[in-house]
Amino acid sequence: MKPKVFLILISLMFIVQTNICAQNKKGELFRIARLKYSGGSDWYNDPSSEVNLLKYVSEHTSIKTLPQYVFVDASSSDIFNFPFLFATGHGNMRLTDEEVSNLRKYLLNGGFLYVDDDYGLDKYFRREIARIFPNKKLKELPYNYGLYQKPYKFPFGPPKTHKHNGKPPQGFGIFVNGKLAVYYTYESNPSDGWADADVHNDPPGKREEALKFGVNLVLWSLTQ
Repeated sequence: MKPKVFLILISLMFIVQTNICAQNKKGELFRIARLKYSGGSDWYNDPSSEVNLLKYVSEHTSIKTLPQYVFVDASSSDIFNFPFLFATGHGNMRLTDEEVSNLRKYLLNGGFLYVDDDYGLDKYFRREIARIFPNKKLKELPYNYGLYQKPYKFPFGPPKTHKHNGKPPQGFGIFVNGKLAVYYTYESNPSDGWADADVHNDPPGKREEALKFGVNLVLWSLTQ
């Protein structure tokens, strides 16, 4: 590769990373974008989840948010406008090569992706994240990991919002340059607890627990 071309590519990567990391540092309102991905799963379900979480974050922290439901296509450059992407669903996630490449670039340059298995997504997400990062593996985070410590304590990892198969909840991560870039909850499903109360009829205590966990996620993604 010619030196001039190499320098241009390095400059572009720096600009992308700066744009992602600059979110919420210039008086901008913090936003979460729902990730629209290929494969046929209901990536769009429970659109009230992010809205309620963002309201809760604004009410319980100093972070100012824009509580709106926004989605971005995994292949679009629009993903670089958001420091936090959220993906969920009940079925098949099968990313196109373009989506794989775009998400890899996003994550390598400071972006954060939270994926919540809504019962049925697990084997498909694991297959696709291995395409994004073929040389990295999802690793279960220890209970003493910082995400579980502040501002709310979760001494046993992610909360158990929904029963699913009755297995213990687990939280997995992939790190990029020492930073948690991908976080994945399995048998936990806190995003269902963020949804409007009449959607899943979760007890108030379960919804509060899930929203507090969401606060930890947002703060960790911004401050780690």
